[in-house]
Amino acid sequence: MLGFLKKKKPAVLGVDISSTTIKMLELSRSDGAYKVESYAVVPLPANAVVEKNIVDSDAVANAIQSALLRSKTKLTSSAAAVTGSSVITKVIEMDAELDDDAMEAQINLEADQYIPYPLDEVAIDFTVQGPSQDHADMNEVLLVACRRETVDMRVDALEQAGLTAKVIDIEAHAIERAYGIVADHVDLTGKDNTVAVFDIGAAMTTLSVLVDGQSVYTREQLFGGRQLTDEVQRRYGLSQEEAGLAKKQGGLPDDYQSEVLEPFIDAVVQQLIRALQFFFSSSQYNDVSLVVLAGGVSAMEGLVDIVAQKLDTPTIVANPFAQMSVSGKVDTEALAKDAPALMIACGLALRSFDDGQH
Repeated sequence: MLGFLKKKKPAVLGVDISSTTIKMLELSRSDGAYKVESYAVVPLPANAVVEKNIVDSDAVANAIQSALLRSKTKLTSSAAAVTGSSVITKVIEMDAELDDDAMEAQINLEADQYIPYPLDEVAIDFTVQGPSQDHADMNEVLLVACRRETVDMRVDALEQAGLTAKVIDIEAHAIERAYGIVADHVDLTGKDNTVAVFDIGAAMTTLSVLVDGQSVYTREQLFGGRQLTDEVQRRYGLSQEEAGLAKKQGGLPDDYQSEVLEPFIDAVVQQLIRALQFFFSSSQYNDVSLVVLAGGVSAMEGLVDIVAQKLDTPTIVANPFAQMSVSGKVDTEALAKDAPALMIACGLALRSFDDGQH
């Protein structure tokens, strides 16, 4: 059984392996207050990770090593995550008197009923969610399975870089955990606590809908900041690297704002609207009380205001570190800029403190 959902005690380094970067974060906690001890964001070579699947394990391991050097962390235990689309989840009922070992044995015997892959090809985990509403003597148990190959590629890359993979989590669960920190500073008094978190990365946008802090829906779309990079590259004859830098540092021709950036922002908003409409049509919900933007694209100037206006919903850019103290070795200005893109890394680093608080 892999550590998808189990509570872990040792401090772990959150390592988010996305399509274009390695994002690494170390947190500590004292008297209930969190502190950012170290972090790093390191670019990945093109196509080392495609749609969040590791293609070039050596390149990913090298980038993780670079991030370790840059962050100056001393931790060697790590937590990484797989995407929701690579995971099968199923809630089953089991005898409430079974302990973990007995449940594990029973699940291993019966798992082929719930999982449409050969069992030797999948990693399985489970967690007890609580008593069944229908049967007093039964517990509801969340069963999670992921292709072993997907898990092993992450474990191998971490181990090649000198880290121990203590936890392989699910990105949506990491976002839920990090939102628990953001939620402490959000006033939703008098409103239904239904929150849409959009993680807009380079290649993928993930919508996670949380009700009272619990994830009820996740959907991924192939859309992200790379579309803008590709358009800059095509229009101005730049390499991918030059286009990426120009996006961040400026210096592009005068028509960039009106001809490239504004159409891209419109496309982002349309993607978010479509994703929410899809959620409403496939659930009992027809409204959200807050939109939280995360991921690298979310920090684009003006985007948060346009989204709030078009969706007619309060919208914020995620910063899980807003109330945290920061170690002297961390560049606070850089951390503030990178904060929206560090939600998954933050949720993974929070696995160090799985004791009922977030």
